[in-house]
Amino acid sequence: MTADLPKILIRPGRIEDVETIHVAILRLGAHTGAHQEITSTPEDLRTYGFGENPAFSTLIAEVGGEFAGLCLHFPMFSTWMGRPGVYVQDLYVEDRFRGRRIGERLLRRVARECRKDGGAYLRLSVDSDNETAKAFYERLGIAWSSYEQVQKIVGDAFLAFADAPEE
Repeated sequence: MTADLPKILIRPGRIEDVETIHVAILRLGAHTGAHQEITSTPEDLRTYGFGENPAFSTLIAEVGGEFAGLCLHFPMFSTWMGRPGVYVQDLYVEDRFRGRRIGERLLRRVARECRKDGGAYLRLSVDSDNETAKAFYERLGIAWSSYEQVQKIVGDAFLAFADAPEE
């Protein structure tokens, strides 16, 4: 980094960052063409990320005091490895800060924190059409898993499934 570029600061997200976090998620959705699928609100993030039992954690990247990027993640566990890991749900870097390795720095910080807690792996999903992201992750050594496929059930189908009587 040259002397004239502002320093990149990576810090944990705080409750006062909720609006910024939500805007970043909306921008990520727009970037991937899936903005219509985002139904979360800042209040959802406040409740589930900064309440009594947080469901996720965030790292915020700042450059010269300005928001530059976000990594939203949560712990997971592999029964096959017998070790904890981390799942990266959202990784976002503002366009004007791209090319400064902010995404890589956020991911490495999450990996270090996971490792410190006994973790042995990092997982994430990539939009199937996002070739730029796929190439980015491959460059970092985060490889595509040829033996897994993500399955999901959401919305009314999830509610019906969850509410169906047990037999």
